Amino acid sequence: MRYALIIAGGSGTRLWPMSTRDLPKQLIPFIDGKSLLQIAMERLKGLVPDEQIYICAGQSQRQAMLENLPGLSPERFIGEPCGRDTLNAVGLGSAVLGKDDENAIVAVFTADHIITPEDEFRQIVEKGYVLAEERPNTLVTFGITPTHPATGYGYLQLGEPTACGTASTVSQYKEKPDLKTATSYLKAGPEHYLWNSGMFVWRASALMDCIRRFAPDNYPGISEVADAWGSLNCDEVLQRTYPTLQKISVDYAIMEPASDDERTRVVAVPMPLSWLDVGSWPAFAQTLDHDDDGNTSAGCMSLLLDSNNTLAASSDPDHMITAIGCDDMVIIHTPNATLVCKANQAEKIKDLHKQVGETFGDQWL
Repeated sequence: MRYALIIAGGSGTRLWPMSTRDLPKQLIPFIDGKSLLQIAMERLKGLVPDEQIYICAGQSQRQAMLENLPGLSPERFIGEPCGRDTLNAVGLGSAVLGKDDENAIVAVFTADHIITPEDEFRQIVEKGYVLAEERPNTLVTFGITPTHPATGYGYLQLGEPTACGTASTVSQYKEKPDLKTATSYLKAGPEHYLWNSGMFVWRASALMDCIRRFAPDNYPGISEVADAWGSLNCDEVLQRTYPTLQKISVDYAIMEPASDDERTRVVAVPMPLSWLDVGSWPAFAQTLDHDDDGNTSAGCMSLLLDSNNTLAASSDPDHMITAIGCDDMVIIHTPNATLVCKANQAEKIKDLHKQVGETFGDQWL
C-alpha cells in the first residue's frame, strides 16, 4: 500500500523571530493565510487517500499540528520526543508504517516547500511510486532543475538513465558547493546535475535494510521503538531510546553510501517545476508580490522610501514598518523581538538565534 509521510520537525531558526518554539515555521500562517504544513498536506490531495498521509514531528507540537490540520487523526501523528535529524525521522516513520504492512511504499516530503503546478507534482511523484514498486531495492529521490548557481542546496550527480526513461541513476551526492563549483554544475545542465530536493520514495523494508547496513548504530533503536509502537509501553521505550540515536541526516547516512552499493539502486526522478524551500527570509520574500523597486511586505503596513529589494514583515497586522534608504535588507517585527539584517547575511540568523538564547534566555526563542 502507498503512504505519504510529511516530515515537519524542523525548528525554523533562520526564520526567527517569527518562528519560535511555540510557533515553528511550519505553523505560521504567512503564505496567503495558510501554514506551510497546510500547504504540504493540500499538495498531496489525490495522490494517496487522506487516511494514508502521516506527519512526523516533535511531540511537543502534537496538539498544535492537530489543530492546524483538523482532518488529521491523532494516530497519524508520529511524535518525536526530541529532534535527531532526518535519518531517524524517516526511519521511525517508515518503520512504523511498515510494521503492519510489509509491502508499505512510503513517499517522504517536507513541510517547508512551495511547489507548483501541484497537478504536475503529483504526476511526477506517481512515477516515483511506480519505480519503488517495480524493484524492491530501489530508493527514489526527486531532483529539481537548477535555475541559478545555488550554494545553499546539495546536488545530485546523474548517471545512466533507467530502462523506463523516467529517471536516472544517482552516481554521487554533492554537498553544498562554493559559487564556482555551483556555476559549473549549472553550466553542465540538468541532464548531469539536479538540486537535491530532500523528497523520497522507497519500500519501508528497503529503507530499514539500508539503515541496518549503513547506520548499524541507529538500527536497533529505531526497530525497538517501531516494535513498541501502539503498545502500552510505547512512550517509555520512545523516551528512553530515541534521544540516544546518533543525530545524522538521511543523505549522509543512507543515500550517499547506497548510491555506491551494488545491492541498492538509487535513482532520481527529475522534477522540473517551480520549487522553493522556504527556509530563510529571502526565500520567504520570493513568495510575495514585489513593488517596482523589488520591495516586499507581509503581515503589516509598510512604507519603504528610497529602498530596494527589502523585506518588511510583522506578526502584528496593526504594526507599521517604515524605512529610508535600505537596500537588500530584511526587517522582521514581532511583539517580542525585532530583526534587522542584510539579506545576504540571512544564513547567520541561525547563529544569532543561538547567541540570543545563550545571552538572554530561552524565553526569547
